[in-house]
Amino acid sequence: MKLLRGTFIGLFCLAVGFLEVWQPLPAQAQGAAQATGKPALYEFGAGYCASCKDMEKIMAELKTTHSDQVELRLVYVDKEKPLFDQYKIMLIPTQVFLDTQGKEVDRHIGPLTKEEVLKKLKELKFIR
Repeated sequence: MKLLRGTFIGLFCLAVGFLEVWQPLPAQAQGAAQATGKPALYEFGAGYCASCKDMEKIMAELKTTHSDQVELRLVYVDKEKPLFDQYKIMLIPTQVFLDTQGKEVDRHIGPLTKEEVLKKLKELKFIR
């Protein structure tokens, strides 16, 4: 009985240690937000989602006109899962607004129109 209990405790400690070592810290997560000096809008989605594809078009348009003021980034679940975990994304599309230090200041779940995105960016003083 003692041998069984000792084996169980040993395996438990080994599993916890393994998870602790392999779990990335938020700052080390792949593609984690960095303080770029510009605020950012991360669009979380997937390539198979119709609303996400609409948001992709909007983000492309905004990149041509506002990329000098704000970082606009598409984040797809099949390509950047660690960021989905880091920002605790549960539904797509989700937009996460980050300040110049990379701190989340606002979030929206669901699709937005181009006008709604521009309005939110202006409200947050991300663009002029």
